[in-house]
Amino acid sequence: MWPLGEAEIAALRLSLAVAGRSVLISLLPAVFLAWLLTRRRFPGRMLVDAAVHLPLVLPPVVVGYLLLVLLGTRGPLGGWLNRTFGVQLVFTTLGAAVATAVMSFPLMVRAIRISLESVDRGLEDAARTLGAGPWRRFATITLPLMLPGVLAGSVTAFAAGLGEFGAVITFVSNIPGETRTLPLALYTALQSPDGEGLAARLAGMSLLLGFGGLLVAEALSRALRRWLGR
Repeated sequence: MWPLGEAEIAALRLSLAVAGRSVLISLLPAVFLAWLLTRRRFPGRMLVDAAVHLPLVLPPVVVGYLLLVLLGTRGPLGGWLNRTFGVQLVFTTLGAAVATAVMSFPLMVRAIRISLESVDRGLEDAARTLGAGPWRRFATITLPLMLPGVLAGSVTAFAAGLGEFGAVITFVSNIPGETRTLPLALYTALQSPDGEGLAARLAGMSLLLGFGGLLVAEALSRALRRWLGR
């Protein structure tokens, strides 16, 4: 199965880059939405919650199609980005990261929410009575205590991003060196008459990366909880 060839290395590097960028894209919105859905009650909260988790129940191809309609060069948002900033998402590595971020976003939000729900709100109330403002309470109490969920959600989203296929291939196609991540490279190998060996190596890499990512997420979460005394 080993050693790796140029095709495997290129797909691996691109997958790591896309998954990493997707986490960076998702992190701040995920923290904000997790806090909003956990700490605030407002009209339309159920709709926001449903919209956040919608990628979990929609076929990834549908998500990719919706991204293509919205963020394509002729789409309302994609066209504006292209005209105003010269940013093109469709058929690019950045577009692959955006599609991956959308698909893994619910996993990150869910992990952060679970961690945030376990934070003792009495600590926040005590800080408020001592004169700490909302931002200071969040930065010094809430955020440190929810860090296990933030970290676990980020690593889980990263691992899930390594395996995203449907939304990526629909939105940004299967372009070597640009959007051909590990799953797309595996798909391409399966379409080739002599691609069984390459497909097996790519599948093995995907399995190891996914399993390793889940182990790392759990280990880091437990370590942070021990450090925080939880």
